[in-house]
Amino acid sequence: MTEQSGLDEFGDYPVSAFMDQIGLEVTEASATLVRGSIQIGPQHHQPFGIVHGGVWCSAIEAAASIGGTIAVSDSGRVAVGVNNNTNFVKSMSAGLVEVIAKPVTQGRTQQLWNVEIRRDEDNKLVATGQVRLHNINAR
Repeated sequence: MTEQSGLDEFGDYPVSAFMDQIGLEVTEASATLVRGSIQIGPQHHQPFGIVHGGVWCSAIEAAASIGGTIAVSDSGRVAVGVNNNTNFVKSMSAGLVEVIAKPVTQGRTQQLWNVEIRRDEDNKLVATGQVRLHNINAR
């Protein structure tokens, strides 16, 4: 995914340079499920050698926004985050994580998504979040 492409293979979700920097690789995306992964390394660290919490917050909001936008794209709308509540459960420094997002509710004007980030090696929960999305007209 690159900023030049503008769209990814999952439809009309714009891909940004910021998402590229996080390293989120989306492997499955629909209106009811988004899966992806991030290979964690030093580029994700805060000064103490563990992953910066902003990485988890960003990945959680990105995954929810992708699914939410797919859900409303037929009506010419996009879903944008209005609240992100992320909890950091385990620290880590390196390794592969899986990001899994599922909707709790999808309404005409808002959606609520739950997202989990788990270590690939042992399926332990690293971070979990809930994102409220607002469905707006695409520009």
